Amino acid sequence: MKALIGLEDGTVMSARSFTGHGEAVGEIVFNTSMSGYQEVLTDPSYTGQLVTMTYPLIGNYGVNSEDMESAGVHPRAFLVREYQDQPSNFRATGTLADFLRQYGVLGVEGLDTRMLTRKIRTTGAMKALVSTEDLDPESVVRRAREWSGLIGRDMVERVASPVMYRWQDGAPVPGSSFPEQAGGRFKVVAYDFGIKYNQLRLLAARGCRVLVVPAITSAQEVLDLAPDGVFLSNGPGDPAGVRGVVSNMQTLLGKVPIFGICLGHQMLGLAYGGSTYKLKFGHRGGNQPVKDLLTGKVEITSQNHGFCVDPTSLPSNVEVTHINLNDGSLEGMRHREYPAFSVQYHPEYAPGPHDAQYLFDRFIQLMEQAS
Repeated sequence: MKALIGLEDGTVMSARSFTGHGEAVGEIVFNTSMSGYQEVLTDPSYTGQLVTMTYPLIGNYGVNSEDMESAGVHPRAFLVREYQDQPSNFRATGTLADFLRQYGVLGVEGLDTRMLTRKIRTTGAMKALVSTEDLDPESVVRRAREWSGLIGRDMVERVASPVMYRWQDGAPVPGSSFPEQAGGRFKVVAYDFGIKYNQLRLLAARGCRVLVVPAITSAQEVLDLAPDGVFLSNGPGDPAGVRGVVSNMQTLLGKVPIFGICLGHQMLGLAYGGSTYKLKFGHRGGNQPVKDLLTGKVEITSQNHGFCVDPTSLPSNVEVTHINLNDGSLEGMRHREYPAFSVQYHPEYAPGPHDAQYLFDRFIQLMEQAS
């Protein structure tokens, strides 16, 4: 089934849908991971985006329930060079096409993903429209340009849980109190800005009893729960567009150990008094090199973000701890006076390497020192 892709710079590309009729508008981005497409699709940070995979063959190992990072699929469309409809893997329980259809997400193949990636790198992430219904080149470009974009919008409210829940026995369970867990040493409140399940799995594996709370939960409500630590999750969109979070972070600083990832890291940067800016084409993939300035070691990381904290905007009591070796952008920071630190990348490695898993241990150490 023929599809057209229109970019706001006037580019029009032809493709084929492998999921049937559909149409989607959003910010077009690329991901350089060679595998892990199911984790990419179920990452809430991709809300409002059209995701292009740079690896040319996608779908070859199917999908399964174990690799879900949330309860749904979040990109508006999935663009690949070649789709494989006959997966071969002992863990597979279905095809990628059926998976996308289940969640109403358009999948297209047969486009030159290398050319598209080079264009995004040169021009920057752009507004785009993918359609099997509108096959007029001028129309798809015009409609892409008319889309409002992501800057200044609160995308967290679209993906964050509206109610509290526990992470218990490897799954979300309704409840407003910490789960009972044998050997559970620490009570951790996790703010849900678009949280990924593997973050919760890794906290639980380290003896944490995790209670997930909505993004708009007040600092006082969190303190009333008497947690040993607060975790700030990843999430989609522009951190400056998220309402009511920064003031809560400012209240919590110094009262309880804090660990932030991705959007949580950016929100913490705003709480410190810093500012954020939009990267030209973002960092998305499982092969981003980051240097830990505290140890001198280099780790290969999984990343997914389009915004970044400006290191020149941070006050003197905040220390830069990690930098991206591709472009020198800020990848991690810690407060010099309060037990708070954060990273821009994804140490929960879903998908991606395990190099940065030590950061969860660092959070445990902060809670041990505070107890």
